[in-house]
Amino acid sequence: MAIQLRKVYQNLNAEMLRDEVRDLLKKHGISVIEVESQTYALPSGATQSRITLVLKAQTKQDEGPKECGSAHIITSPGNEVKMLLDVDEEPVLRDKISLFQNDLEFILGSYEVKW
Repeated sequence: MAIQLRKVYQNLNAEMLRDEVRDLLKKHGISVIEVESQTYALPSGATQSRITLVLKAQTKQDEGPKECGSAHIITSPGNEVKMLLDVDEEPVLRDKISLFQNDLEFILGSYEVKW
């Protein structure tokens, strides 16, 4: 089972979102160990981007850091950016993700599309 965080933002640059997510996760002890970016052409001539972040964190004191999840950021031509964060469900990570979510809300909450 994984902890999932889903966000939709309007008028936000995907690279800025990637950088904020990376820096806020690092602040809470979760490292981004790999970033993959891809851009796709659409029939309309517009482009769409996909950014994938692989996450690593120490989940137990007797073990070293291990891969613990990923984040996916997708842009659409309508100035909308979607983010999906999947992290292993472990007590240590649950607390870190809760703090991360609070910081993310404070910094980027005004860009978020509320349902």
